[in-house]
Amino acid sequence: MIAKMNKYTFLVYHKQYATFLEHLRDVGMVHIAEKDEGVVENEQLRNRMQMSARIQKSIEDIKTYIPANAKPNKNGDDKIDGELLLQQYDQLIATKQQLLQQQSTISKEAERMEVWGIYNSERISALADNGYIIQCWSCNPSKFDQEWVTKYNAMPIGQTGTALCFATVSNAPIMIEADIVTLNNRNAQQLREDLANVDAQIDAHENLIQEWAINNLVNIERYALQIEDNIEWQRVEINTTAVANNKAMLLEGYAPVENSEEVKQMLDKEDIYYEVSLADTEDAKTPIKLKNGRFAKMYEVLTNMYGMPDYGEFDPTPILAPFFSIFFGLCMGDAGYGLMLILLGFVLKNKLGASMRGMMNLVITLGVFTTFMGAMLGTFFGFDFFKELDIQDKLISLFGSEGKTIVAGISLHNSMLLALCIGVVHISLAMVIKTIGQIMRYGFKNSLSTLGWTILIVGSVIIATLMICGVLTSEASKWAFIIIAAIAAIGIYLLNNIKRNPLINIGAGLYDTYNMATGLLGDVLSYIRLYALGLAGGLLGGAFNDLASMASGGLSSIPGVGIVLGAIVYGLIFLFGHTLNIALSCLSAFVHPLRLSFVEYFKNVGYLGSGVAYKPFVSKENQNRK
Repeated sequence: MIAKMNKYTFLVYHKQYATFLEHLRDVGMVHIAEKDEGVVENEQLRNRMQMSARIQKSIEDIKTYIPANAKPNKNGDDKIDGELLLQQYDQLIATKQQLLQQQSTISKEAERMEVWGIYNSERISALADNGYIIQCWSCNPSKFDQEWVTKYNAMPIGQTGTALCFATVSNAPIMIEADIVTLNNRNAQQLREDLANVDAQIDAHENLIQEWAINNLVNIERYALQIEDNIEWQRVEINTTAVANNKAMLLEGYAPVENSEEVKQMLDKEDIYYEVSLADTEDAKTPIKLKNGRFAKMYEVLTNMYGMPDYGEFDPTPILAPFFSIFFGLCMGDAGYGLMLILLGFVLKNKLGASMRGMMNLVITLGVFTTFMGAMLGTFFGFDFFKELDIQDKLISLFGSEGKTIVAGISLHNSMLLALCIGVVHISLAMVIKTIGQIMRYGFKNSLSTLGWTILIVGSVIIATLMICGVLTSEASKWAFIIIAAIAAIGIYLLNNIKRNPLINIGAGLYDTYNMATGLLGDVLSYIRLYALGLAGGLLGGAFNDLASMASGGLSSIPGVGIVLGAIVYGLIFLFGHTLNIALSCLSAFVHPLRLSFVEYFKNVGYLGSGVAYKPFVSKENQNRK
């Protein structure tokens, strides 16, 4: 559900305004409304936002230098110079990059000089002074001319890749059809020594960065929070309107009704004028704070992915939560996979931070639904345990011929009918909620068209269900349908807009009929994906089981080690295959139920998702310290 909001209007004397904002921020419950024209980000605000982004990136980089078994120093310094710390970090990283560049250059040069062995550059220069010029060359072995041996004292040194390296000794520089090679002043052995020295410098510098990161991460994070607080403060100032020749400041904000007493206590201590009233459902500025129970709260992250509801809308989370869970379980369709999700959730819940524990609770919940749906469909790691455990024969012996009907009714092949039925219920519920919402927001007279379609569609579904269950006879069902169709037609074709010409209403009703007929059919058929994905995952899991059985069966005939080797191969194929299948199934089981919720359900419920999330004006630095 959506928490009720109070709207506040503050009028503050300009000299008291800064103090008032500090007290308002300390309370941390008031969401500041933005002006109609929006926030105009001036250059100073843009610079601070860029600085904030830079600091956040630096924080993520700094965290990579802290070992998993080390904890950052918690003794933060309130008077620390954040810009100086960033400069220190940038300098440390720049020095590291220089060392890495040196390492790369020396490594490549050592590799290039490796073929030339150990030489002395000074002695080569001394020989040149005495008239013996040594030149180094490389060429394709096929292009090496043997005349160079006698004419220029060419001596092959070695081969690197596809090139032959050789040296010539002559009394004057020569030119031949080969690539000349410039020797480094230091030979390969000396270069390797230089490389080892640079490697040691890099290791020492890495330790220096690590020590700096441990000692200063908290200070950098605190500086980041200070910058964010400055940004929020400036946003509030931008959304403030100066009145009475700049002598007074006008500001609007919202706070949950449940926190009205705390806000009132703060405001009563201030020497200001303020007004408070319940927020209007049509006010687009009213922020949205979702307030759900423990089960639905886990699914608020999915609602946020689409967008927050308007203040006058219903919170879709309580309906999204159970249906998404059922959809996920049907798409996974394997009790074994559900148990693995439950195990994974519990393991990661104890290892991840507090921010991720809510997500792990969602994983565990989805695992429970998957286990239940998989058990209902009779699939456990790709095995059909109805068949493996002779469930059908046992139910027949227990219930007679009805036992066979029970198994047939919950078999995988009938899950297509189950998926379609769930789709009909889901869309019917969406239409009912849409009708109630429109009546509450726009009144009964302005919602007759929507009401007519809901009566027709939902009423037809109820009548069909009662007829299938034997509660209504076919004759009674026919007359019941005629009655609801007649009632619905009045709203659809005649009263869809009471201020409009009836002939125009009839034309608009016919157009809506075409859209509803084609749209609803496509929406209901979309739910077949729940059956298709569950079937695909079950077949793929069964295929891996068959592959493992065939591979291990062929190895089991080997004398001595056949049984052990077959068991190992079976386990490896089973583990790899089902791990891959779980990963693929989880991806599809998340995306497609989300699609059914965001497209089919939200479209039929009329959900816009254009609301503004509730973000109170509060000091992030003080919050972090608490």
